[in-house]
Amino acid sequence: MKILATVQARSGSSRLPGKVLRPIVGKPMLELQIERIRQSRLIDEIVIATTTQPGDDTIEALAKRIGVSCFRGSENDVLSRVAGAVRKFQGEIHLEFQGDSPLPDPVLVDSVIGYYLKHADRYDYVTNALKMTYPPGMDVCVYPARALFAADERVSDPALREYVGVHIFTHPELYRVHNLEAPPWFRYPDFHLEVDTAEDFEVVSAVFEHFYAKNPGFGLSEILAFLKTNPALAERNKNVERRWRVFHPA
Repeated sequence: MKILATVQARSGSSRLPGKVLRPIVGKPMLELQIERIRQSRLIDEIVIATTTQPGDDTIEALAKRIGVSCFRGSENDVLSRVAGAVRKFQGEIHLEFQGDSPLPDPVLVDSVIGYYLKHADRYDYVTNALKMTYPPGMDVCVYPARALFAADERVSDPALREYVGVHIFTHPELYRVHNLEAPPWFRYPDFHLEVDTAEDFEVVSAVFEHFYAKNPGFGLSEILAFLKTNPALAERNKNVERRWRVFHPA
């Protein structure tokens, strides 16, 4: 059973244009994210799902340089773009990643995959982000490709097609959804490890700059310890408005 991870990435971000290719420790942010996802022991293939816009030629070039697959589709119809990627590369289980979350912890990723595999007869969608208890940016969403394809067929509202898993986890009458909450030692929903703004980029850059040279495989435990000993850094992006809160309550 092929486990496929897609990373939604484009250069046309409204709040921080070109963020996925901004350099951190000498590498594009997206490349650092792919490095971390590759540390998963369970993911079989990674696909960057980008757009057909000319500005995203650089993202396709990055994918080729680092040896990962790339799929190009609609800029605004993200649901069709990601579904197309999963179809083309024949994924059976899908992991959904956002290109603005460059710090996934591979151990956490594999634990969520493992939970889904163990309970696949009970759940159609397993995530740790339905309710935000982990730091935002540590989101993991795992579900069978058939659920993604069903959503692609059902959703007609263009506004909702800008998202991928929303149709699944907002329809419990159609899909069996399960949320994994963070244990107490990882329960820091006010530590934001995603990149939407310049403040976010400063925080994430500081994390990489502190760890990467000596320990490129650093995990969530180390990140949290670093932020707790640097409270001013952790506070820097605390008050940024988060658009996802409409779907993911704290």
